[in-house]
Amino acid sequence: MLVEQIMKTEVITCQPHETIESALQLLNKHRIRHIPIVNEDNQVIGIVSDRDVRDASPSIFQEKNETNELKNEIQSIMTSPVMTIHPLDFVEEIASIFYEREIACLPVTKANKLVGIVTEKDMLHTLIQLTGVHVQSSQIELNVINKPGILPEVTAVLGRRKVNITSVLIYPNQNDQRYKILVFRLQTMNPTPIIEDLIAEGYEVLWPNMPGTI
Repeated sequence: MLVEQIMKTEVITCQPHETIESALQLLNKHRIRHIPIVNEDNQVIGIVSDRDVRDASPSIFQEKNETNELKNEIQSIMTSPVMTIHPLDFVEEIASIFYEREIACLPVTKANKLVGIVTEKDMLHTLIQLTGVHVQSSQIELNVINKPGILPEVTAVLGRRKVNITSVLIYPNQNDQRYKILVFRLQTMNPTPIIEDLIAEGYEVLWPNMPGTI
C-alpha cells in the first residue's frame, strides 16, 4: 500500500510569520494536533504540534495583561528541519519511521511541495484494515515449518472449504526460528471444520485451542 492511498490531502498550514495565537485557533477549530509551517512556495520549513503551542501559551495563573506570548511568530516555536515522505513511499516502510523516531505526524511532499499529511491515527486505521479486524471474521493461528512453499500448502487446505481469506499475517516464532506463525482471518463464524482439516493434515493450530479437536 502506498502513502498516497492513506494520506489526507486537505492540510491546514501556517506561514512562519503568523502568530502562535492563530495556530492555536486553527488547532481548536479543526481539531487537529499538528500544523505544517510552509513558505510562500508551499515548501515545508517546519512543523508545530498542539503541545508546542500549549508550552508556549501563558499559564492560566498569569494575568492576561502581563503576557504577549501568543503574539509571537509561530516560527519561534516550530520544529525544523522536518522529515517528510513521498506519496509513492510504502506505508509498511514509513510505519517503521513512526516507531523508531517516536513521531506522530509526517508531511507528504512531491517536487519539494506539500501535498498531504499522514498521522499516527492514519497508520493505526490502515493497520486495522490490513489485518481485517474491521470485518466480521474468525482468526486461526498456525505454527508451521519455515520453508519455501508452506503458505500455498496451507491455503490449499483452506480452499477446500471455499472460505474467503480476509487477511494473512506472517511472523517468526520467537521460541524456535525453524518455525513461523501464520495468522489467517477468514470470513466465517464457524471455523471448526477448517481447523479439523488443518489438524488432519498435520498442522499445529495455536488458536483457537479447541478441546476435542486433537
